[in-house]
Amino acid sequence: MELTESHTLPVPQQRAWEALNDTAILKACIPGCESIDADGENAYAVALTAAVGPVKARFKGRMQLADIDAPRSYTIQFEGQGGAAGFGKGDARVTLEPAGEDATTLSYTASAQVGGKLAQIGSRLVDGAARKIAAEFFKRFTEQLGGGAGEADAEAQQETSETQAASDAEGAGGDEPQKRKRSWTAWISKS
Repeated sequence: MELTESHTLPVPQQRAWEALNDTAILKACIPGCESIDADGENAYAVALTAAVGPVKARFKGRMQLADIDAPRSYTIQFEGQGGAAGFGKGDARVTLEPAGEDATTLSYTASAQVGGKLAQIGSRLVDGAARKIAAEFFKRFTEQLGGGAGEADAEAQQETSETQAASDAEGAGGDEPQKRKRSWTAWISKS
């Protein structure tokens, strides 16, 4: 499995780097994370619970940081065991680049291998679960950095204006298909 994505973070590069190396922030951002404890120089013991399709398990593993070029990049090497559920191992290359004064672009390329029951459920479910976990991580990470509140407010304002526009159209004798379209758009923006 391979994942490559980029995200814009609402903070300067140095602040993004510090957050990526703060175990308390990472614990709060990684879905299902129970603990991240130092386990040597640039190494961490990690415990988390994850569900991939019908397989749900508690994983214990180790994460090692390598090729560190602060505050620009590092490589994360990871491996974990989930008992009967199987195992996962791989690496991710993470890079930070300034995107203006108060923004940073975080890009990563990750590759992973899974075995045991996880491998038996199929790559589509594993890839889908990995993308979902990554999306949730970046949502939480952006909120931790202070960017989530503004986005939530903007989304709520958009939903309110769409609801008001639909009500205005309905009250003015507006046609039904237009109302449905707005409702569908509001639903999509919540996802």
